Amino acid sequence: MKNLNKYLALTALTIITTSCKDEKQEMANQKVEQFKMYVDSISEVATEKATENWVSIQNKYEQSKMEAQQTLTDLENKMELESMIDKADSKYEEYKAKVITKRDAMLRDNFRNSFFTEKVGEDMKFEWVNKDNIADVYTHFVNTVEQNKASYTREDWDEIKLIYEALDTRKNTVEKQGLTPKNNIKIAGLKIKFSTLYRINRATAKSKENAEAKE
Repeated sequence: MKNLNKYLALTALTIITTSCKDEKQEMANQKVEQFKMYVDSISEVATEKATENWVSIQNKYEQSKMEAQQTLTDLENKMELESMIDKADSKYEEYKAKVITKRDAMLRDNFRNSFFTEKVGEDMKFEWVNKDNIADVYTHFVNTVEQNKASYTREDWDEIKLIYEALDTRKNTVEKQGLTPKNNIKIAGLKIKFSTLYRINRATAKSKENAEAKE
């Protein structure tokens, strides 16, 4: 009778243990599949649309991945599930790189456009600038720089310099189209003003960043 009781107890323990293992395995399968499905669904979203909700997307991704990984902790056979997580992770990172590139381009374009009343365009050829409006374009550009000079970082100033040089290149073309002496003189004064703003404020921004880096 004692042997029978021991057998029954061992059998029950084995069943319970097996049941627990099965439940853990099922939970792991479920969480990993949910993580994979989330990555698959996100990867179908247009990168431009994803940039608008990127913080939320990233947070949900990290939460879903963490939940999937946690279910693997006590599993004996988990190589296949780990491989699924790794593949989904690689797919997400590839997609993330595209979104970040798109986001950075959008931020750059918005920054460039903030200095003008028209869109600059990725090539910065300023084809909408002509002999009749170029003085006003320079005026708006320099005034915008002056008004916001305290908010620009060193990198912002470097980008501003690129914009300025592109506008100058357009001026060389416009001059051949009949730029009036009056506007030419006005632009010359604005260029001197910009050069001063750039030299002083970029140096200030750089010093500020260096000081913050040392703290």
